[in-house]
Amino acid sequence: MAGQIVAVDAALVAARAEMLALHSPTHFLRELPQALQQQRYGTGAALAFGRQPGEEVLPMPGAAGQWLLQHLAWDSDYFETPTYRLFTGLFADNERLDVAKAAVELRQELASRGPYYAFGVVPAEDTRLLQALTSGGWQLIETRLNFYCPVASAALPPPAPVRLARPDEAAAIGRIAAAARNDYDRFHADPWFGPARADAFLARYAEAAVAGTYADAVLLPDEPDLPVDAFLAIGDAPVEAGVPGSGHSRVLLTAVGPANRGWHFKLVSETVRRAAALSLPYVLMTTQATNKAVFRTCEKLGFRLGSTTHVLACSG
Repeated sequence: MAGQIVAVDAALVAARAEMLALHSPTHFLRELPQALQQQRYGTGAALAFGRQPGEEVLPMPGAAGQWLLQHLAWDSDYFETPTYRLFTGLFADNERLDVAKAAVELRQELASRGPYYAFGVVPAEDTRLLQALTSGGWQLIETRLNFYCPVASAALPPPAPVRLARPDEAAAIGRIAAAARNDYDRFHADPWFGPARADAFLARYAEAAVAGTYADAVLLPDEPDLPVDAFLAIGDAPVEAGVPGSGHSRVLLTAVGPANRGWHFKLVSETVRRAAALSLPYVLMTTQATNKAVFRTCEKLGFRLGSTTHVLACSG
């Protein structure tokens, strides 16, 4: 497989169109035009794969299928190991191609380049790909539930006092993220990272959120005499002119320490209230299938389950 980088096969993309549509992070929002979502995140993204730096289209055995693989430069530098994200596999719906064998050969190809780490996020509906990857040596790391809240119908409690994080609080918020360890998130559940490296990465991620690298706001409790031991980072997608149902706030990262118990509900409530003030119709939030505390928050506020995805990984 080494050195064989080819163009995306349009026929294989068409054969996988139903599963590719599920790659949209908002495919469950029925107001959004499904054709637009398919173009941006599904078949359109697959057909354009290979045009951006780090993207590779690798053939499966006998050229009966293709892997779409992206090299992640920032992650590779941070973890000091070449890191890849598997976008998907392309193959026709027939029994002639052994996708599990192809998954083994993909691992062998990556290992031939040296040490590596690879992961992918696969919709729960994509059973053939999930079965092929797990049969081919990829491990199930995390099962994610993707919730959404229609802001107009949210059941909001009275306002809670919150404020925006200041830039000089980045390090402190990073420490909160590291201390509030979740054994079931992608980084802590994967033995390749190990607890110390997972804690350090989440601290770095939280610090970057406060710096505005990828987040639009970080909310903190703002009660007199209450130490700050919780935060919630938010990313906004603005309303698009002429696109019905567009626009949302997404909960990117949240952590609650023992000094702020009960504040997850309050911070998410204020995230919904903030979205309403910005005229954003939805709030999105993803959590592990094990996180019962988040389920309770969702039930109280009127969140609905949109989709389920699985994170799989391999290394060598």
